[in-house]
Amino acid sequence: MDSDEPLEDETKDGTESELAPQSSDAMLYGEAEAPSTVEKEKPTWEDSETDLEIEGEDTERSFITGQRELYLEACKLVGVVPVSCFIRNMEEPYMKLNHHGLGPMGTKAIAIALVSNTAIIRLELEDNRIMQEGVLSLVEMLHENYYLQELNISNNSLGLEGAKMISDFLQKNISSLWKLELSGNNFKEESAALLYQALSANYRIKKLNLSHNEFSDKGGEYLGQMLALNVGLQSLDLSWNHFHVQGAVALCSGLQANVTLKKLNLSMNGFGNEGALALGEVLRLNSCLTHVDVSGNNISSKGASKLSSGLEYNETLQVLKGATHQLFCREACWVSQPGDPFPGPCSLLQLFLNPISMDGAVLLILSIKKNPKSKMEELDISNVVVTEQFSKILDGVYAVHPQLDVLYDTVKGLSGKKQALSLRMKPMKLIQSYADQHKIPLVDFFKSLNPTRAMEMPVSEFQRALLQQNKVPMNQNQVGELMKKLEDSKGMVNFSSFM
Repeated sequence: MDSDEPLEDETKDGTESELAPQSSDAMLYGEAEAPSTVEKEKPTWEDSETDLEIEGEDTERSFITGQRELYLEACKLVGVVPVSCFIRNMEEPYMKLNHHGLGPMGTKAIAIALVSNTAIIRLELEDNRIMQEGVLSLVEMLHENYYLQELNISNNSLGLEGAKMISDFLQKNISSLWKLELSGNNFKEESAALLYQALSANYRIKKLNLSHNEFSDKGGEYLGQMLALNVGLQSLDLSWNHFHVQGAVALCSGLQANVTLKKLNLSMNGFGNEGALALGEVLRLNSCLTHVDVSGNNISSKGASKLSSGLEYNETLQVLKGATHQLFCREACWVSQPGDPFPGPCSLLQLFLNPISMDGAVLLILSIKKNPKSKMEELDISNVVVTEQFSKILDGVYAVHPQLDVLYDTVKGLSGKKQALSLRMKPMKLIQSYADQHKIPLVDFFKSLNPTRAMEMPVSEFQRALLQQNKVPMNQNQVGELMKKLEDSKGMVNFSSFM
């Protein structure tokens, strides 16, 4: 939450207040806690612009004290069945209500309850047919709620009207939202124009997902202009849209002026080699981007050479990715938890789903070799079939960048069996892969090496146990590398850091 936002115990004008009983056409918001017995001034809310009203026959009702009671009353008055999951988790920070069939009225009942909720900071409402009416309720709620930080309203058929409501709200910079997911909402060029207006001035949204929409090249021009002016976004997902060369060039033009964006997902569009040329120029000049995903853009070896020209000079990029969905889900860099808006970047370069040959792969690794300040730690080109010549060139790259991992496919008969390939991988990557495959916590693997199952053991015993175990094959060099990272000043290895 930004430091200039209202304190938790204050209203928007900075004064403490309670709500008095109102007439049927007045606003009633329930508090999360019972009201104090001390009498305080009770201001009216007649000038409120919000539509989240609870109207009943009793004009002199008592003040609603509990969140649960408020929600149940809201459901009754708007005519929907209460959602038990919402009731059970109203005091938890994470509320997941995806695929619940809420509809506009069910969304309004939840919005009424959230006006005064101080516990929930992450709300997911994906695929609920909330429509424009539901968006209006959520926007009105966000005018009053300063606790909600992450909102997912993807796949809700919001269309142009929904985009307009969201755009009007974002221009006001009044909420605590830093993460907003709007994937799959039938946004087209007109919606891109609205988002350009909103996000050019918005500085609060840090992570935005606009994937699986219908932006084409004109939308790319609007969003490119937005990127040139925006000073808040740090992560933007534009995957699975319809950007081609013109849209790619426009987006890259905006990126050259942008100074805050760190992560950009452009996968599954149609940039081609001309788009790769524009992106290569961005990589040559940009000093902020750490993660770019360009998978599924029909980039060939010619395009890879354009990317390589940028990689030779780039000093900040850690991830140039062309990942499959399986890998996308595996990446922690795109997954965040409440209260952790900017997870640490992984260091991964991947170019799956693009027709790159071995010549293109050679250009990529040589560009990393030529750049002594490169931050790249892993290059995944495992869909590219290479020869012995590539392996020899790669050995020279490793000599300059020993931190680099490169995964690749091999022709039959070459020493490229799975085990041989794994011996080039970083030991922690191998161990993590084993833990993921067997669905066990990472710490359990390490504890299994200790006969006492204790959380720490002497370095010498740990090293011997690693070499003797057969779950994750590692050579002496990999074990030695792991020792350097794990050994503490007392000659012990403590596993608590893996919990």
